Amino acid sequence: MKPLYFSFVALALLALSCQRSAPKADAYGNFEADELIVGAEASGKIIQFSIEEAQTLNAGTVVGRIDSTQLVLKIAQLKANIRAVAAKSPAIAAQLAVFEKQLNANKQQLATLQREKQRIENLLKKDAAVPKQLDDLNAQIEQVQRQMDVVNEQRSASDANLNTQKNGLLAEILPIQDQIAQIEDQIAKCKIVNPIDGTVLTKLAEAGEVTSFGKPLYKIANLQQIILRAYVAGDQLGSIKVGQEVKVSIDGPDNTMRDFTGKISWVSSKAEFTPKIIQTKDERVNLVYAIKILVPNDGTLKIGMPAEVHWSAPK
Repeated sequence: MKPLYFSFVALALLALSCQRSAPKADAYGNFEADELIVGAEASGKIIQFSIEEAQTLNAGTVVGRIDSTQLVLKIAQLKANIRAVAAKSPAIAAQLAVFEKQLNANKQQLATLQREKQRIENLLKKDAAVPKQLDDLNAQIEQVQRQMDVVNEQRSASDANLNTQKNGLLAEILPIQDQIAQIEDQIAKCKIVNPIDGTVLTKLAEAGEVTSFGKPLYKIANLQQIILRAYVAGDQLGSIKVGQEVKVSIDGPDNTMRDFTGKISWVSSKAEFTPKIIQTKDERVNLVYAIKILVPNDGTLKIGMPAEVHWSAPK
């Protein structure tokens, strides 16, 4: 029995020796993630909401819809208002075409009189016509030119009047179009669109519920790279820097430790008392500095899980 007894003693001493020789961690902390609460951007009944907790979602995925029936009906009403206003719009081109037709007739008449005048002038040179004929033609030409001036003035006045009416109608239509654009934006926001790549942590609403603007629907976080928030004493700040790789260890099976490589992404510039959740009462009175370490996650690391940090990264 003595050899067996001494074997157990030897194993116990060996285990104690290994525990004493294990390197002490440089810092301790817990894992966390940048959680995002996704809220409703519209009010109404949730008619579809297809997410589940622990589900992985991609950014831009439509995960639900809020009823937009009343908004669609409002747009239809506003478009009908636009058509009613547009029906009052004067037919500017058709009304101005009357003046153009009259001007063209006057131009043709004037061209005919000019040719006749040229003919009479040639006849006068040969004493084959009398001056009164030329005087009559000049009087007719002046009359046609006066008629053209009057038509041009009427055309300009009518054009200005019609454009004034048209601008008045446009002034009525533009605000309605702005209302339509606003409501279309509200309809677009009735789609519940996932904003980031991540994993659903908590589902806070269900299809069939009535929601309102800003009401939380679910909580999501990117767990592919998780954050370890640890705390270091002031005399340790000289040993670390942003971008430095470190070894992060968590408890494994059978009293083993599993190691990960992390990278320091942030070091607080302000001291705080050690959080009571991870230290003894005596150590809680010490001032420490918070640091954040980004750790790639293969699915093992969970929010709230404790871990320890060693400044030297695993080889």
